This record gives sequence, structure tokens and C-alpha cells, in this order.
Amino acid sequence: MKNFQALFFACIGLVSALSVQAQVANPGGVDGRINTINTAVPFLRIAPNARSGGMGDLGVAISPDANSIFWNSSKLAFVESEMGFSLTYTPWLKQLVNDIYLAYLSGYKKVDDLSTIGFSLRYFSLGNIVFTDITGTETGQGRPNEFAVDVAYARKLSDNIGAGVNLRYIFSNLASGQQVNGININPGQAIAADINFYGQHPVELNDLETVLAWGVNVSNIGTKISYTDNAENRDFLPTNLGTGVAWTINVDDFNSIMIGADINKLLVPTPDTADFDPSNGIFDYKEQSIVSGMLTSFSDAPGGFSEELNELIYSLGVEYWYDQQFAVRAGYFNEHSTKGNRKFFTVGIGLRYNVFGLDFSYLVPTSNQRNPLDNTLRFSLSFDFNDIKGKTKEAGS
Repeated sequence: MKNFQALFFACIGLVSALSVQAQVANPGGVDGRINTINTAVPFLRIAPNARSGGMGDLGVAISPDANSIFWNSSKLAFVESEMGFSLTYTPWLKQLVNDIYLAYLSGYKKVDDLSTIGFSLRYFSLGNIVFTDITGTETGQGRPNEFAVDVAYARKLSDNIGAGVNLRYIFSNLASGQQVNGININPGQAIAADINFYGQHPVELNDLETVLAWGVNVSNIGTKISYTDNAENRDFLPTNLGTGVAWTINVDDFNSIMIGADINKLLVPTPDTADFDPSNGIFDYKEQSIVSGMLTSFSDAPGGFSEELNELIYSLGVEYWYDQQFAVRAGYFNEHSTKGNRKFFTVGIGLRYNVFGLDFSYLVPTSNQRNPLDNTLRFSLSFDFNDIKGKTKEAGS
């Protein structure tokens, strides 16, 4: 037990040290300029579940569950239960309004020992909005909303490695029926896909059983999206490259600890003053294709390689389980000050009882940049139907 306590606090110390290093590394952007990367439908990059939310939005390589469809669907090939579901509710800007939220429903079903299928629905409500024209005259009211529907397939390629693919339909209704400069505003629609891989490998550490896992996910590879009839005014989806590692240490029959890290990078063009159109106040990317935007995203920053490094987003997290029934989590999220400046600590807990699971997370900001989830409690409810089958058999025996 003493060895476990030392290991636990060592992992906590490592996360703290890495988070401090992330804050002091690259303290300024290129000439101190703020040069954030903007895309359409940013709700596709909001961490939807409380378990990952308690670990600094960590999820690419952590153990599989019903929420793996968002983080890395290839993990579903390694789920132990036959079927599972999860439902998450996340208040948004809770300190300002009470009708903006993100709801997330996901689930999976094992087809056989090698294959698993999954689905998810993300719904983002922006509440009641009063629309006005350029003079401030009210032109109507509406309830803007966005949603994305996913289907996923995961398959084991070997005993330790799996691959997955997601297909996604995206619908974004922000101001349907309104007009801007005589141009009708329509709902935006797009189709996208994710391609991902996951591996988990046993590693001996003295007398301890450990598993080292890794994951790669290229998400939101899809068509551009437009809110008008003008085919040239189309915006990139938040195509993203996510990589992660997670090391799980089974200390004994009751105690286990996982420490992990994710690195994310948007695979879309970096804004440059040469792309700015003063007539509409936006950056013009229409001449770049989706594939071109992904490939050049590694080398197009106007500040060169140093600015490319600033575009990396880091998530660090720790998760401790007791008897697979009670979990304590902590994490840190870091985004460079010139690329959005989102920096925050997170904490969370998890509970498992019979067929049900509950996860809670809480975000604590560490910068002056306000976060929509500042001091907000979010929760996930999960169901393990494999356990239901087992409990039914026990009751009949």
C-alpha cells in the first residue's frame, strides 16, 4: 500500500510539473500577436462527457467506454461489455444564461469478438435569440441549434491493435430565415468522417501489472459548410489530429491508477493578413481544398515553426480507481495564449453501482480568459447492459 501511495502522488506531481512547463513554454506568440484559428461548427470540438472532462479533456487513449465514439472509436473493439450507453448534460455559459447547453447520447453494441458498432448524437442549443438588423431594429426571434449524428465501426486488427471509422452528418441552424445585406441565411449542412487507431500493450513493472495504450484520431474530415446560397462562401470544419498515450497501473486487486496525455492540432489553414478580406471582415480560404488545407496546416503559420508549435493543445490527466467502483480524477488543459488562451484545471469523480455509472467533473480556470464552463458541474449517466445480463442470471440461479 505504501508503494501505491508513493506512485499515486508521484503521478499527481508529474501532472503538476507538466502543466507548469506548458504554461511557461513559448510564453509569447509571433511578435505577441493573437492569431487564433477559427472554423465553422466549433461545437464538434467540445468535450462531451464528464469522465474526460475531469481529466483536462483527455480521451484519445484512455480505456474504452460508451463515449469512445467522440475521442477514438477504434477503442470500441476492446470494450468488455456486450452493450453500453451514456448520456451527458453540459450547461454552457451557466453564469450568464440558463438555456444554452450541450446534450450528448452515445452507445455501442458488440457484433462479435472482433467488431463493434456505435452511434452518437450531439445536440447544442443556443437558447432564445432576438435577431436585429444593422440599425438595431428587431427582426424576429429564434432558437439556434446544431446537432451531429454519428455511426461508427471498430474492428480488432490483432490482439492489441484496433482501427475505427466514423461517418457524421452535421446540421447547423444559426439564423435560418434572416437576411444579411439582402442575402438569405440558411441552415448549414455537412458530411464528415473520422479515421482512428488504438493499441494496448501489457508492460511488466516489477511485480505490477500495467498496460500502455496509445491512440491516433483524425476527426471531422469533411465537406466545407455554408450558411448562404453562395457556394464560394464556405468554411472549414474543425478537422483535428488527436494523439494520446495512457499508462494504467494495476497496483493490486482493488487499486489502479492511470496517467495520460493528449496532444491536439487543428488541420485547417492558419489565418494570415494576406487572406483577410476587408469587405466582409473575414479570412478568405475558398481557393484551398479540404486536403490542401489539411496538408498545409503543418507549415502555413506566418510565424514559422515556432508558431506551428504554439498551435498544439495539451491535455494531461490522472484517474484513480478503487475496486472499479469509485474514481477520483484530475487534469490540466493548456492552449497557447496567442491561439485562444484556454488554460484550466479540472477535477472529477466517478461512481459505479451494479448496472449504473455516474461521472461528475468541474472546471477551474487558471487564466483571465473566460471559459463557458467556468465553475460549472457537468455529469454523465452510463448503463452497462452486460452487467444486467449477468445480474439476471444470478437472480435466476
